[in-house]
Amino acid sequence: MAVPQTSLQYAMGVNMNKVLKVIKSRRSIRNFKPEQISQESLDLILQAGTYAPTAHNEQPWYFTVIQKEEMLKYINDRTREGMAESDIAWVQKTGSNPSFQVTYNAPTLIVVSGRTDAMAWSADCAAAIQNILLAAESLDIGSVWLGLLRFFFEWEGEAGKLGIPQGYQPYYGIALGYKPEGKKPLTPKRNQDVVNYIR
Repeated sequence: MAVPQTSLQYAMGVNMNKVLKVIKSRRSIRNFKPEQISQESLDLILQAGTYAPTAHNEQPWYFTVIQKEEMLKYINDRTREGMAESDIAWVQKTGSNPSFQVTYNAPTLIVVSGRTDAMAWSADCAAAIQNILLAAESLDIGSVWLGLLRFFFEWEGEAGKLGIPQGYQPYYGIALGYKPEGKKPLTPKRNQDVVNYIR
């Protein structure tokens, strides 16, 4: 069943509340200004991550903030190496491109790790990541969820260089930075037939 048009029309209207506006306006940004985001904004974004829902209130997440240029370069280089060895053709091709940067030259990278003995650590960390993405958008800071960063985590010993505590597994990363001037990415068409009612 399609999402009711009356709901869509209302959500897109002038009466849309701030939370819905942030959700609908967030886009994955893959081009950033070189200047570093403010510590105040970073603190608010990280705090939003800690307010995500979590099974049994275990809060099994751990956030590693990387802003050191040398470490960001190292992560990008090692990620490309791992991608270039992939059996997936497009991943291998992308990793073989020396100009590809998995962090898209963002000045800040947040690695989200989960405590693996927690009941639902991966779901909890995913919820924390979504909070981080929405908080960044609310502050007009660009962000993108980095799935390809897993090729860095798969290298033996690399996660240990990030100071991630024992018992935690790196999950995904988020690149953060101020958005460049100009047009924002277009809104992809949303799938409509995704709702079923049992009443």
